[in-house]
Amino acid sequence: MTFYDFLVFIHVFSAILGLGPGFVMIYIVTKADTMTELRHAYVIRNRLHIFVMVGGTLLILTGLWMGVLNPSLFTRGWYVVSLVLYLIALGFGPAILSPLSRPVKHLLKEHQGDDIPEEYYDLSKKLFFYERIENIMFLIIIALMVLKPF
Repeated sequence: MTFYDFLVFIHVFSAILGLGPGFVMIYIVTKADTMTELRHAYVIRNRLHIFVMVGGTLLILTGLWMGVLNPSLFTRGWYVVSLVLYLIALGFGPAILSPLSRPVKHLLKEHQGDDIPEEYYDLSKKLFFYERIENIMFLIIIALMVLKPF
């Protein structure tokens, strides 16, 4: 196994580790019926997010490292488009998702009672809209990595 093959191996496992949990994060919290369940679902979601961050970091590092070792990748459309989409998706975190998740976290911390307030549904709907867009970008990236269409 060459070093490049090793990077590909790490890259693929990072995609599984980092992207896989990200696709279920919305589903976990949408099944909660009470605030107790919702708070617990967000605890699970936050734990999964650690895998997403570690896997996502390894993805960008190994992807760029493969590009450095094989500069012709930077001339391939599928690689460049994947890289650009990935960087856009990374920007979603601090630019869009974090500001939208702050009020949700505040509501989870401050709300009294076990009923889920209507305000939560409005806040989560906006947050999950952008998370779904991000998931679609990741699906496109995966398709580009597998198919290498151009």
